[in-house]
Amino acid sequence: MKRNHSNIKKAKKYLDNNNCIAVPTETVYGLAANAYSKKATSKIFKLKKRPKKNPLIVHYCNLNMLKKDCELNNDFFKLYEKLCPGPITFVLKLKKDSKICKNVTNNKKTLAVRFPNHPITKKLLTIINYPLAAPSANISTKISPVSKEDVIDEFGKKIKFILDGGRSHVGLESTIINLIGRPKVLRLGGIEISKINKILRTNLKFNNNLKKIISPGQGKIHYSPGIPIRLNVKKSKIDEAFILIQKRKKSAKNFYYLSKNKNLKEAAKNLYKTLRMIRKKKFKSISVEKIPNKGFGQAINDRLIRASKF
Repeated sequence: MKRNHSNIKKAKKYLDNNNCIAVPTETVYGLAANAYSKKATSKIFKLKKRPKKNPLIVHYCNLNMLKKDCELNNDFFKLYEKLCPGPITFVLKLKKDSKICKNVTNNKKTLAVRFPNHPITKKLLTIINYPLAAPSANISTKISPVSKEDVIDEFGKKIKFILDGGRSHVGLESTIINLIGRPKVLRLGGIEISKINKILRTNLKFNNNLKKIISPGQGKIHYSPGIPIRLNVKKSKIDEAFILIQKRKKSAKNFYYLSKNKNLKEAAKNLYKTLRMIRKKKFKSISVEKIPNKGFGQAINDRLIRASKF
């Protein structure tokens, strides 16, 4: 714990000096910078090679800090009480006097916010006096990182500091819900829609055909290992990696299992790790067996569809 405390203090120094660092969250690792600093947040876009039109998620430690930047409503409070801190992001109306940098929101009047549930980053947020803009710590459109090693794999020595928090236990990005007007799910992720529907007593569906990008994760090409992916495959080619939802009696060198027994939550956690492993093995293509399109399976399929369009 002493080592973690020392590293958290070191992370604060880098952030206070308008540097961009990598931080752990329960979903994936994030590329973090002071959300009130244009100099700091500009470094995020440069490092990630991220299009400026793609807004960033901002991480907060408590409601009092969020109230300085956003207008809150009843739907937000209902979801916050049951699901936060956790893998859910809210799109809220930005206050006129908010100090959030315009490049963070792409000059929009909305902001995507969340409360991460990783003990190290939670502690970091309590000792700084600004929220952290922190999209996933990967090159834009590529596989998100779930460990310190993944971040190094993406950026090498380009990042000044990585706050190590072990492997992310969710392994997929947060679910994003737009709470301006009628609620809309903008991205599938670490919270199942069924949980949101139960809390709000509604029947939300995921719509991935929205024309305007008002939050991260809406790009058509994303989460890609940089090699072709074939979906809903019954039998793979000999020379390609084959991703399977559960273990088979007969195995092969090109088989990669997301789960032992078709556990979709476990499969979601292992997805990015598996894609990165396959890329390192120098396979030229990937085939994926049919993933049940329910629960976390919906989020897995969403990621794979976008990854296959590289």
